[in-house]
Amino acid sequence: MRCFIAIDIDEGIRNQIDRLQRELQQKTGLTRPDVKWVDPALIHLTLKFLSEVRDAEVTKVCKIAESVAANHEGFSVNVGKVGSFGSTARVLWVGIDKSEALLGLQKDLDEQLSQAGWPGDKKQFAGHLTLCRIKKPQAGRKLQDLIKDYKDMNLGSFGADSICVYKSELTSNGPIYTVVSRNLLK
Repeated sequence: MRCFIAIDIDEGIRNQIDRLQRELQQKTGLTRPDVKWVDPALIHLTLKFLSEVRDAEVTKVCKIAESVAANHEGFSVNVGKVGSFGSTARVLWVGIDKSEALLGLQKDLDEQLSQAGWPGDKKQFAGHLTLCRIKKPQAGRKLQDLIKDYKDMNLGSFGADSICVYKSELTSNGPIYTVVSRNLLK
């Protein structure tokens, strides 16, 4: 099954993201097929994307997530500026402040999964909440020009109190995420 490990965001941040997406969509007029806006109900802070995990190994992933969570205290996550990946934007996101608590949690998770046989991350962790995926270069340029006005934005913060292992099913109507295990931080 396709899996990832993430921190859930709260309803307050989810509502702020929904408002922001609507504002950006209204200002640009961008919709499908140019841009695929992420449903705010599905937005989460991904700590590790595992891709396909054999059913027999899902329990191992859950035990690692449980062990890592038990060694880290809950913390606050600040949600800020809007940015993009790619020289011509391919993904539009809201950034996450890099706190020692978040970076330590993600690093510990990555190291323990790596020791268990899942490849470690080659790139430095860049915590973000994906707003949309951009399908056409002209749409990317339009959004890149607009988001300059959102570089000092602050959407607030939320409490990280657990990490979740998710199953991800891709369907023609969009992804379906199912919690496999929720592991409380200490």
